Amino acid sequence: MSIKRRAKSWFLSFFREIFVYHNSSLEFRAKLLAVVIGANKTINKCEMGELLEIAKEIYPEDEARVDVLVNATKEYVEKIVEKNGLDINELILSINQDLKETKRFHQKIDIKQLKRFLTCSKDDEETHYTQIRIIEFLEKSIEDYNKLR
Repeated sequence: MSIKRRAKSWFLSFFREIFVYHNSSLEFRAKLLAVVIGANKTINKCEMGELLEIAKEIYPEDEARVDVLVNATKEYVEKIVEKNGLDINELILSINQDLKETKRFHQKIDIKQLKRFLTCSKDDEETHYTQIRIIEFLEKSIEDYNKLR
């Protein structure tokens, strides 16, 4: 990554609430990705690769948004790992609240993308099952929303 791109990425990540268009949507996606990754208490190489690929799929034409999404997701995971005012349960509650407040966010949940992280945790049974439960919760949220529509 070039110095110019790195600087732009840092600036947009730091001030994303002000300068990033549809910041709430990006933040919601970062939370979704972080809650699944955060079950592992770290971002390993496999998860980082998946995160980057998923971010590129979500924003194929916008490298800056890809970088901001990746950085925001990493921030959430770091807060979980460091027990810095956020844990998995609080993040799930936050996601649930976002879903209640902003109905269009249900459409932002891509279960297939989230399931890709399961391959990264297949050797750690506890993490793997925690990720499965999180994904099942999100699937149930989508089902419930679709029943109400």
